[in-house]
Amino acid sequence: MDGSAIEITTHASITGISPADWDACACPEATDGRPTDPFTTHRFLKALEDSYSVGPGTGWQPRYLTAQQDGQIIAVAPLYAKGHSQGEYIFDHNWAHAYENAGGRYYPKLQIAVPFTPATGRRFLTRPGFEAVGMAALIQGAVQIADDNNLSSLHATFCTEAEALAGAEMGLQSRIGQQFHWVNEGYGSFDDFLASLSSRKRKNIRKERETAQGFGGQIVALTGDQIEPAHWDAFWEFYQDTGNRKWGTPYLTRNFFHFAHQTLRDDMLMVLAIRDGKPVAGALNFIGRETLYGRYWGCTEHHACLHFELCYYQAIDFAIAHGMARVEAGAQGEHKLARGYLPVPVHSLHWFADAGFRDAIARYLVAERDAVDHEIEVLTSYGPFRKTDREEQQ
Repeated sequence: MDGSAIEITTHASITGISPADWDACACPEATDGRPTDPFTTHRFLKALEDSYSVGPGTGWQPRYLTAQQDGQIIAVAPLYAKGHSQGEYIFDHNWAHAYENAGGRYYPKLQIAVPFTPATGRRFLTRPGFEAVGMAALIQGAVQIADDNNLSSLHATFCTEAEALAGAEMGLQSRIGQQFHWVNEGYGSFDDFLASLSSRKRKNIRKERETAQGFGGQIVALTGDQIEPAHWDAFWEFYQDTGNRKWGTPYLTRNFFHFAHQTLRDDMLMVLAIRDGKPVAGALNFIGRETLYGRYWGCTEHHACLHFELCYYQAIDFAIAHGMARVEAGAQGEHKLARGYLPVPVHSLHWFADAGFRDAIARYLVAERDAVDHEIEVLTSYGPFRKTDREEQQ
């Protein structure tokens, strides 16, 4: 590879970038199977845009980046101009308040992210062989755009650890948070997984599953063409219920699920609880190459332990049956710990135009990292897994 100049371009719509060029950077491995990360595919981001889940009036204005060298797109990034900090899950509200209290204007800011999706994956998407030069070009280009437009900051959230390390070497500030993930230790069945837990936790999970499965109906797991248009009508009700309770206004529009049915259903696992022929609760997962990503849950009837069954235990069943390495169950939720989901660090990168604010954030991030590291260590020690035979007998 020579040192030819790299041209950085912003695009107000992903339709300005061909699916072949985007996916050659985002998921080159998908030529022989599933993408590692279904959320950075052209089809997923286009569904967000086509459904007006992002765009004018949402606070997520697309500014997709491409890096082109010698007539070939070598790297892309899902970049957005943000008018707020909602739908990010690595939150900077306190930073925004501090910046504005000091007389600055925090919004708009630039965000390299998958909207409304707290799932770790590459954010600086490069063709194979262009990893270093492509990431460097994207970072330099995004920082230059922020600087040229007098924007306060640039953020890349839920990036990989490798990207966080590389970005820090390029002058960005790295941050860690935590999530709860389930890891497949080569289990052949759900009972094999249960056998790795302490006796008390094992009994509790069996009791929860028995309670949930006795709700008075059946639980079905659907993928691909098994998911029918009518299922989305039910799931929209579930999603609205959860969105209204948690966020005030649901992030996704009804049309997103219409486009999801058209272009994304092969990437999805929908788990439904059906009673008297009608879905009464459901969980929606996305299927990656090695990871099952839990995303949305909702219900119109409340039944004991049904949330745990549909969101966590059914996901583990699917991951074991399909030889998947892990389940990422989304943001927050220490209740996941007792169900086999252990705390892991998640990463983000940040750049600030103001040098004084940048220094203050650097000090904050050191203290925050120590606190998160300690919390992960403590929570892991309280995990449900068997430790020693002596402890098991106690």
